[in-house]
Amino acid sequence: MSSDPIHVVTGAYGYSGRYIAQRLLDEGQTVITLTNSVSRTNPFGERIKAFPFDFDQPGLLAERLRGVSVLYNTYWVRFNHRLFKHADAVQNTLTLFEAARKAGVQRIVHVSITNPSENTPLEYFRGKAVLENALITSGISHAILRPAVLFGKEDVLINNIAWVLRRLPVFGVFGDGHYRLRPIYVDDLAALAVELGQERQNVIVNAIGPETFTYRELAGRIGELIGKPRPIVPVPPWLGYVLGRVLGSLVGDVVITKDEIEGLMADLLYVESPPIGTTVLTEWVKKHADTLGRKYTSELARRKDRCSAYASN
Repeated sequence: MSSDPIHVVTGAYGYSGRYIAQRLLDEGQTVITLTNSVSRTNPFGERIKAFPFDFDQPGLLAERLRGVSVLYNTYWVRFNHRLFKHADAVQNTLTLFEAARKAGVQRIVHVSITNPSENTPLEYFRGKAVLENALITSGISHAILRPAVLFGKEDVLINNIAWVLRRLPVFGVFGDGHYRLRPIYVDDLAALAVELGQERQNVIVNAIGPETFTYRELAGRIGELIGKPRPIVPVPPWLGYVLGRVLGSLVGDVVITKDEIEGLMADLLYVESPPIGTTVLTEWVKKHADTLGRKYTSELARRKDRCSAYASN
């Protein structure tokens, strides 16, 4: 095995993992990936070796991690589906952490979420809290990153807001739409992850960008910037969920979940903290206004198709 430090990125052929992997390669680091999509088309060619997660073979997983300096973990699922569930993602990640401990991995950089809590009924935020606590008590040097919403060329939320704005005469928000978000550019998150991978102090960082929006303001600004300003209409959360289900059936995706609506409206994607990212969302949207939202981005399609590269918006 090479004496050079080895960096493992989970999901390096996906979204945030791709940006972390690219930054590591740019620094001349040796990078491998653990993924459920070893055959996915990727921009790295042979520069990154891909191995399956092998969650059902923890001994083999530990062997994959032996000699690794830093593990960057982006593995997660956004919603429950017959093919995958939050509970499985939690258990799989616990298996990954334990394999890393047995393999002697020196440090883990873990991507979490703003405002995780083991006391919340929201499975997404509860699962993230369980994993944070497991990592904290593992004895492994770690950095926990807590982003709210990511944006970038392969993003889902910002692109699909633009997609709806391009196609419908009005844009509906759940309730009054005054709950807040602090989006961060995906490459700013990657830069932070790589920076913290070089350290050994245990830290938890709110990984948020320089702009704060209410959900109503976010939709309004995106509409203006892509040349599709629309009236922003409040709808009852239950109706918004039903409409999301209808839209999901048309595009073959899970557009929104009840937990996501409740999390948004509970202000869980907002924290009072200095910004870490420097890329301004409104400037980024302005730069990509001609292409943003032209095509719908399906989270479910990405989960089912394990060969195609993630499309850019």
